[in-house]
Amino acid sequence: MSDKAIDKLTAKEAAGELERLAAEIARHDKLYHGKDAPEISDAEYDKLRNRNNAIEARFPDLVREDSPTLRVGSAPTEKFGKVRHAVPMLSLDNAFDADDARSFVQRVQRFLNLGTPPIITAEPKIDGLSASLRYENGKFVQGATRGDGREGEDVTANLRTIGDIPHTIKGAPAVLEVRGEVYMEKAAFAKMNAKFEAEGKKTYVNPRNSAAGVLRQLDAKVTATWPLKFFAHGWGELSEPLADTQFDSVQRLAKLGFPLAGIKRAKNAEELLAIYESILAGREKFAYEIDGVVYKVDSLALQQRLGFVSRSPRWAIAHKFAAEQQQTILEGIDIQVGRTGSLTPVGRLKPVFVGGVTVTNVTLHNADYIRSVGADGGPIRGGKDLRVGDTVTVQRAGDVIPQIVDVLDDDAHKRRRRFDFPKKCPVCGSHVARELEPGEEGVIARCTGGLNCPAQAVERLIHFVARRALDIEGLGSKQIEEFYELGWVKEPADIFRLGEHRDELTTREGYGEKSVTNLLASIDARREPEFARFLYGLGIRDIGETTAGVIARRFESWGAFEAAMKAAVKARPGEAYEALERVPGVGGGARAALLTAAPALKASAYLFDAGDAPKIKGVTHKAWDGLIGAFGTMPEAIAAIKAAAKQAPGEDFLELERVDGVGPVAADHLVDFFSEPHNTDALKRLLKHVTPQDQPRAATSSKVAGLTIVFTGTLEKMTRDEAKARAISLGAKVSGSVSAKTNLVVAGPGAGSKLAEAEKHGVKVIDEDAWIELSR
Repeated sequence: MSDKAIDKLTAKEAAGELERLAAEIARHDKLYHGKDAPEISDAEYDKLRNRNNAIEARFPDLVREDSPTLRVGSAPTEKFGKVRHAVPMLSLDNAFDADDARSFVQRVQRFLNLGTPPIITAEPKIDGLSASLRYENGKFVQGATRGDGREGEDVTANLRTIGDIPHTIKGAPAVLEVRGEVYMEKAAFAKMNAKFEAEGKKTYVNPRNSAAGVLRQLDAKVTATWPLKFFAHGWGELSEPLADTQFDSVQRLAKLGFPLAGIKRAKNAEELLAIYESILAGREKFAYEIDGVVYKVDSLALQQRLGFVSRSPRWAIAHKFAAEQQQTILEGIDIQVGRTGSLTPVGRLKPVFVGGVTVTNVTLHNADYIRSVGADGGPIRGGKDLRVGDTVTVQRAGDVIPQIVDVLDDDAHKRRRRFDFPKKCPVCGSHVARELEPGEEGVIARCTGGLNCPAQAVERLIHFVARRALDIEGLGSKQIEEFYELGWVKEPADIFRLGEHRDELTTREGYGEKSVTNLLASIDARREPEFARFLYGLGIRDIGETTAGVIARRFESWGAFEAAMKAAVKARPGEAYEALERVPGVGGGARAALLTAAPALKASAYLFDAGDAPKIKGVTHKAWDGLIGAFGTMPEAIAAIKAAAKQAPGEDFLELERVDGVGPVAADHLVDFFSEPHNTDALKRLLKHVTPQDQPRAATSSKVAGLTIVFTGTLEKMTRDEAKARAISLGAKVSGSVSAKTNLVVAGPGAGSKLAEAEKHGVKVIDEDAWIELSR
């Protein structure tokens, strides 16, 4: 197989070849970096990596988690001990231009309900590897990589070799975790590369990847030979605060002996941008690579109020430098079928080095994007479509995501054939439907084959066992595809019945008695998954990790959630109601007024146009024009309204939709999933083998834990966003509207219909001062 032409490989053969190459390259990396005893020449090594890169370029959906393209000379991560971060090491949201930076300042000011912007710090963003250093009673006791943000690798011995990192410190809190970046200066990197080149050894791509690979060497003696350095920029767990502000806290770290990259304060967005421009102008003069400027709210008290959203803090953002651009050739357009049936076009590029890496493929989003139509329906790339063979300009947005930003519009481009988006699924041949309207998220092409489409079935299973879902070790895409083709695993429940095939499995190539035992043990270890992981693993559209977590905290047990879903399915809106929702000019208020008035409306009384329309408060002539345009005549419009009233969503559906963080789109997709018999049948079979754990109730000692709270009106001492975040952090459930299940309404000035609903249902109402006291 290793000699077979890449363009002749099937997907199955390519997956097998990538597995072989990953293992072989990792072995040679270990020999070269860990033992300094290479078995092959650099040319032979480069041949292996080039073949791996070329296969990944042709099959971008087969890129492995252990792909050589995702690491530089690093040993397998399982060789290091794991470190659970006491305080998660979260990533930062990105700003890509001045408007994004201004928006960040405005969001912070609005969230905190401040009259003027708070003081914000600015510091260079080092292009290095994040690390956490733990000190206890002044002694360096443990060092770790960021890993997935919650669990990293124990690289204490390697970090001890870095001269910038003190082994002992005086005057620090009893427990101090210093956070920062391990990096290599540009001159030192160039010197090391020149030395390797002179010795005939492999050279490295950039300082950041080199530092990452070296820090994760199994032998700390190897790490010690490299000129690694460290900058501090923050902290994790503390036994006592360092100071009251970000600026003063990092200055204290500097006094304790930790190097800083430099930090300044700004009073507003324009001062921040002036610092950004100053750092950008001097970028080349820095001794190390930087890729932007990090902004952080200075006051630690305000940081605490701002809190976090998903995987990043609200109080910080990384303003990235503009992406480097290069030209290359669009050599092909392939169609990938995702686990939800979406057809995603992927552009195959002639390999080009841009933004520090070699880019070989790029996502082309959808058919409209290829035709040069943007998400808002307007033209992109100057109205130039993409055609195979075009010369294109490529950049990496934020130095991360490759994208095509322009096309050379020449005579050759005009002679090339336009790309025809497939009307049938390239995997199963089913009809391809187009979903959503232009001007929203763009038109999505989706295979209608569902679970009958092998691409979707396999991808759903791969998603189910993935690290962020059930995280079943030893069961990756290759194994899922193999077991699917054998007929052993067609749905998630089959994974937990794999033991029935133990004897057959041990006879297959690559499976010994020990590996089979380990695999089955890994599966058994996931029979009681976390609620949120289990829900996320089901692959329901729009139910990502964050939304799954919101739902788990809201319902707390799988049984309660399933019961709520069954009730929501029965209470879901009918087609007539959904038709009314789509009428232009009829918003939520007008729709509610129409449904309330529907029983008294008589179609025969209105025979003409909108000028003869019923007088209903909240329903304008524009709304009636929209209704007549949608349904034909006034009698037909009134008939449609009366039908919609009978098919309006019931309270159980509305209760799901009201959950803060769920909303109507996710609620619709949850109900779609639980209303399909093949889904619920498969789920019943799965639950015979798996028992999701109850979600631990957060902050159970607080006075509001477990309560369902609605905020309405204008809050004067904090914004509603901040109040909601505070309520959730205390274990409460936040809803968007009032119902009989609401426990408490917090009302500020201007509270309207929600206050009336609270009185109707007998729900307790308090003001903002009472809420602040209650939530202390």
